[in-house]
Amino acid sequence: MSTDTAPHFIRDLIAADLAEGKNGGVIHTRFPPEPNGFLHIGHAKAIHLDFGMAAEFGGECNLRFDDTNPVKEETLYVEGIKEDIRWLGYAWDHELYASDWFERLYELAVQLIRKGLAYVDNQSLEQIREGRGMFKRPGVDSPFRTRSVDENLALFEKMRAGDFAEGEAVLRAKIDMSSPNMNLRDPIMYRILKAHHHRTGDAWCIYPMYDWAHGESDALEGITHSLCTLEFENHRPLYEWFVDHLDGLPVRPRQIEMARLNLSYTVLSKRKLLRLVKEELVDGWDDPRMPTLVGMRRRGYSPAAIRQFCDRIGVAKRDGVVDVTLLEHALREDLNETSIRVMGVIDPLEVVIENFPEGHTEWFEAPLHPTRPELGMRRIPLSRRVYVERDDFREVAPRKWRRLSPGAEVRLRYAALITVREVVKDAAGQVVRLICTYDPDAVGGDPTDGRKVQGTLHWVSAEHAVSSQVYLYDRLFTVPAPDAEEADFTTFLNPDSLQVMGGAKLEPYLATVAPETRVQFERLGYFVAEGEGGARFNRTIGLRDSWARVERSEPKPAAPAAPEEKKMTEETVTAEVIEVSAREDREPAKEVITFDDFAKLDLRVGVIREAGPVKGARKLLRLGVDLGEGRLRQVFAGVAKAYPDPSVLLGESVVVVANLAPRQMSFGLSEAMILAGGGGTDRLGMTTLKGTFLPGDTVT
Repeated sequence: MSTDTAPHFIRDLIAADLAEGKNGGVIHTRFPPEPNGFLHIGHAKAIHLDFGMAAEFGGECNLRFDDTNPVKEETLYVEGIKEDIRWLGYAWDHELYASDWFERLYELAVQLIRKGLAYVDNQSLEQIREGRGMFKRPGVDSPFRTRSVDENLALFEKMRAGDFAEGEAVLRAKIDMSSPNMNLRDPIMYRILKAHHHRTGDAWCIYPMYDWAHGESDALEGITHSLCTLEFENHRPLYEWFVDHLDGLPVRPRQIEMARLNLSYTVLSKRKLLRLVKEELVDGWDDPRMPTLVGMRRRGYSPAAIRQFCDRIGVAKRDGVVDVTLLEHALREDLNETSIRVMGVIDPLEVVIENFPEGHTEWFEAPLHPTRPELGMRRIPLSRRVYVERDDFREVAPRKWRRLSPGAEVRLRYAALITVREVVKDAAGQVVRLICTYDPDAVGGDPTDGRKVQGTLHWVSAEHAVSSQVYLYDRLFTVPAPDAEEADFTTFLNPDSLQVMGGAKLEPYLATVAPETRVQFERLGYFVAEGEGGARFNRTIGLRDSWARVERSEPKPAAPAAPEEKKMTEETVTAEVIEVSAREDREPAKEVITFDDFAKLDLRVGVIREAGPVKGARKLLRLGVDLGEGRLRQVFAGVAKAYPDPSVLLGESVVVVANLAPRQMSFGLSEAMILAGGGGTDRLGMTTLKGTFLPGDTVT
């Protein structure tokens, strides 16, 4: 089920405006970053939407820097933002700055003063803040609110000329001090900042506030659709008030708000990211553990994976948290298709093949990609000494072990079959070398007698290996919502988010790859080259290790055995549903949960928009469920027997566990769970709701 073209409300609103001929039937959007930091994955969603909507409807998209605070802005950030946007694959039609409009904004402010709609206030910022009141307490008029037009014009000119010190005067709009919307209680339009600006230098000592410059810059640029996040919803009446009371603006932009991106196991607050950098809790803005685009680029994320992720999460009208596994799924999916395959040993253990000729090298050819022959082949050398992964050897092998152990025969991928004959240890009892033999007749690892060798290992020739540092990156935080907990968010930093393996050995082909080449180290994960010559690789994301699950299920002396994790197939999905539905027939529930436990479930109304069978899985249905997020969630449900004609489910309202972590199954990603009831497969059916419900409504 593809969600690449999933409908969302912003697309629908723009299409309706164009159909009605508004703004001459054209669309003009903009991406308006403040140049006071680097872009992160949340900005990528906004970029994807701003540029994407303009491209889809044949319009234009500006890049406009809202550079109204010279104290925090730097050219470094401007250039970094432009590079990030280019890297994502977008090109802006016009590069503009709020500072381009400083003179025009000043003239518009004078226009409001002449209309009696703005005044110079000489109160301190503390007095102004106190006078604005609270949500339940109306504000108090400034004692300077009744100044004459001429006096305000003169004072505003003196502000511009530098006759006031910082904090001695501001320009405020005269709107409504009793408005329930705090943004309309005579907001500040200009303040005095005697600071050097990265573009205008020292030409100005008064600077427009964001709320004044932002909307007017949109109007001056001819922006038809101003797309922003929900925190600006309460600012829209102010923006519209400004535009409605000014003459000479070319357009009245339509502001449309959407939910911002919140990602589990991640913080996206620019202030908190800056703190991580300043306190040296990470290695700068481009640390591969950071959610910044420059950091993700170093981590090995591809622009295509990020764009695909943005497509899949859609556009919602209310805030929520997107599970980071959706991002990781999009990443793995893209890298699986595009990354070349190579071999690298991160924690090497020496293997000596005693019956392999001394000084001899055999060469084997291997594909760079298993399903894309157009990418070509690479040559792999085999010599008497090779390196294997230390974790691939057990002196005492557990059950189902299919790797190296004394007497066991395994395959060196693409090359040979070897058997451990001797284990060499140092004085401390650490295994330092394995003495093996190989079958010279099993060329390429294929035995001539047809015997089955189930274990296959990655390896590199010691004589030809490229020495490398491999940086193993993982999630930066240990909890899903680090900035929502009571404790300081830095207390949840993952101490294992970076491990540096300084003695890694790589196959010689990797000495030839260019910087930022993304590769799959077979059996280990996806990595990206940093620099040339193979000297450093950063782990992007790991592969799922089926052995890790088996080993966790082995009994341990200190604790009871953990159950082996089930591989999610048609049979296990159906079995889990039947097990839940039939529990009452067998025995009462053994564990009592609390109200707090139940409150952790986010139960939502979902409307089934797509329903169909799963090829090769006769017990399952693939459902597309609308949760009001601007996209359809894919859900696999083991209820096919109850619905021979899946189309009867279309339009049905069901109860969805919306905050369940997505789970990768053999036939796709299942992104939620739908409640069902009944006994066994014969009476198992969806729990449907009757009444007037909207997708995403809360179920309590």
